Amino acid sequence: MTQYTKSNHSDTARSLAQAVRQFVDTHIIPAEAELVKAGEASPLSNQLNLMAREAGLWGLFYPLSHGGKIASLEDYLLVAEQEGRTEFSHAIFSTHSALDAQMLVNFGTEALQQQFLQPLVKGLAVSAYGMTEPDHGGSFPSLISTSAQLINGQWTINGRKWFVCNTDRATFVTVLARTGAPDVPIHQALSMIIVPTNTAGFKVERQLSLLGRHLGQGEMSFTNVQVPESYLLGDCGAGIALMGQRLNTGRLLRAMNWVGLAQRCCELMGARIHSERGVSSRFLDKQLIRQHLVTAHHAISSARELIRLAARGVDAGYPNDVDINIAKMAASQAICTASDSAMQLYGAEGLSELTPIEGIYRIARTSRILDGSDEALINSVGRKLMDYYQDGGYYHFD
Repeated sequence: MTQYTKSNHSDTARSLAQAVRQFVDTHIIPAEAELVKAGEASPLSNQLNLMAREAGLWGLFYPLSHGGKIASLEDYLLVAEQEGRTEFSHAIFSTHSALDAQMLVNFGTEALQQQFLQPLVKGLAVSAYGMTEPDHGGSFPSLISTSAQLINGQWTINGRKWFVCNTDRATFVTVLARTGAPDVPIHQALSMIIVPTNTAGFKVERQLSLLGRHLGQGEMSFTNVQVPESYLLGDCGAGIALMGQRLNTGRLLRAMNWVGLAQRCCELMGARIHSERGVSSRFLDKQLIRQHLVTAHHAISSARELIRLAARGVDAGYPNDVDINIAKMAASQAICTASDSAMQLYGAEGLSELTPIEGIYRIARTSRILDGSDEALINSVGRKLMDYYQDGGYYHFD
């Protein structure tokens, strides 16, 4: 495990990162094959979740006021990388729910926090976030057609969302819906509304597999779903601003999880090189094998530092979209490179369910689409960079 100086991370973050790594290696990795078959909502996953709680490693990035142990995003990324070394960390460590908890603390009323945040941080509720819709690209909020009309103190919601995480077990979902009239500017037309999944008119339409495996993604519909006006998160019409804040933090968290999986691939490559089969194949003497390892290590090291740089801006309250999106793409490239190299070293075995590489490779391919496709992010970053260099200007890297 890489050692960091005290100037980079707090003692708490370093200690928790080491504890998480040990928990992953001792309890989760040996159970991965069974978890693939059983799924994230299985008794085994629930048992590991309970063990993580008892070890004090659950919900580490929840708000400090609600049981979290790390306030700084940059500090938490050290932990997130270790959580990310297994694809099952989200359910076991409650990593993604921390984002919903942060949103509720920052933008939820006291009543919303009592009803939704308190059960969430106690492990009695599971959150989901519905943004992307069928027939509309998730990167184009202006095309969102799910509507919410305020009638007699009740929001009436109609529409569909898909590729929503935790669809199979969520107890409430935060829905991005159009609350403004067609002529209202888009930055004032959308809002976030919380919908309990036991509300009349809510329906899970289907589970959606990603490259052949169910990863908790699904499609849901809202047919005249009615919730109180007070279930609005933040201000009415502030959905774009809230979405941006959520995406900024969410992209960096997911990116560092991908770096963790990429590092896991390097560890698997190292194990293969020094195994009996690797020794007999003389992997230690082959330059192309060294190139695989060096190229993956280079991609991981670069992505790790880019993510931390972007996190500092978020922590300081000055998020930089260029830094965040570049970091997300770098992490995607790192996991794609590392998983592909690991698969080459393992040969046919790496293509099968006999190693975790198959599952990591699947996640690597989704990383170029989830949380913003490469094409959308390149277009956005490229346009902003062009603006920086207009009239002899330049991009300020500091």
